[in-house]
Amino acid sequence: MATLLVGVSYYFYFSLPDVTLLKQKNPSTTALIELRDREYRKQNPQSRRQQIWVNYGAISEHVKKAILVSEDAGFYSHKGVDMTELKAALKKDFETWSFSRGGSTITMQLAKNLYLNPSKNPLRKLKEIIIAHQLENNLSKRRIFELYLNVVELGRNIYGVEAAAQHYFGKSAAAVDLVEAATLAALLPSPRNSKERGLAARRNIILNRLASVGYLSPGESQNAQRVAPAKSVEEAEANPPPEQ
Repeated sequence: MATLLVGVSYYFYFSLPDVTLLKQKNPSTTALIELRDREYRKQNPQSRRQQIWVNYGAISEHVKKAILVSEDAGFYSHKGVDMTELKAALKKDFETWSFSRGGSTITMQLAKNLYLNPSKNPLRKLKEIIIAHQLENNLSKRRIFELYLNVVELGRNIYGVEAAAQHYFGKSAAAVDLVEAATLAALLPSPRNSKERGLAARRNIILNRLASVGYLSPGESQNAQRVAPAKSVEEAEANPPPEQ
């Protein structure tokens, strides 16, 4: 038994990716993108992904703030894993035996998207945590967030905030306004299922969170919530651009 455990541990450790390559090099693809590519090509062999890499500085601060308050408000204070949230997630998962609440930080989401499959089994979650620690130990917070913003799934075959901004709003990620940024962040829980998104409600929650952290005033939040949040997104999905 001891030999078996040592062997499994050895295999587990040396099967982990070398994240140091990400210090200078942008990944050409990710595990999630490859999985989605296979799924979409079964439906349409001509399907092509939309992804445009941009530097961290070429992304609107509205987008960064909206995604942070939506996905991981403690991103700059933790070391890749939010232990309080993770404990709550594990408690719920084992009570319900569903493994549906991930408790994932932005770093953990990046680890999963880059290297792992989207299954919810405990072994995959353990790998996700270990890779997240490796990312935090080898990359700056700015670099981790830059990678995340460029690979995150934001629609069917749409990856990264630049491609999403151009697809939904016809503008660059640098030009996205506050309402559009909150709308993009609202897509994240269910980027491929437009009918299940509840964009208006989620967008307004994000705007309220931005007000609660002082990024905008309560009055600005209320005014922003009066803007139709999803019209351009719905129009873009109803009239998708031709395959490239």
